[in-house]
Amino acid sequence: MRHRVAGRHLDRSTSNRVALARNLMTELFRHGRIRTTRAKAELVRAQAERMVTIAKRGQTKRDAAQPDVHERRLVAAVLTDDGVVKQLFDEIAPRYATRPGGYTRVFRLGQRLGDGAEMVMLELVD
Repeated sequence: MRHRVAGRHLDRSTSNRVALARNLMTELFRHGRIRTTRAKAELVRAQAERMVTIAKRGQTKRDAAQPDVHERRLVAAVLTDDGVVKQLFDEIAPRYATRPGGYTRVFRLGQRLGDGAEMVMLELVD
């Protein structure tokens, strides 16, 4: 029985699932949108929104005397590219400064021909 077992397993080991989520989030922030399956998009969506919220928190600290080093390290521990971390803090987070949440959007694209998996477009809201 799966009582109180939360989250999506995606038929992968833990390390493989974590690496997949990190790579998908990095590409989402790099390109602004990614095309993936619905299950993977739902896995990544919540984590990506948390990363934007952490980056926004770092933006508000920048005005104070203390720099946003802690938030940058939290995000850099998840994302796989330092350039994307910089882009998240310098370009993406200021875009959502007044937005209370809901930074991503999911568009359904239909089924994949090979295996019938439901494909979606996960993108950052403008």
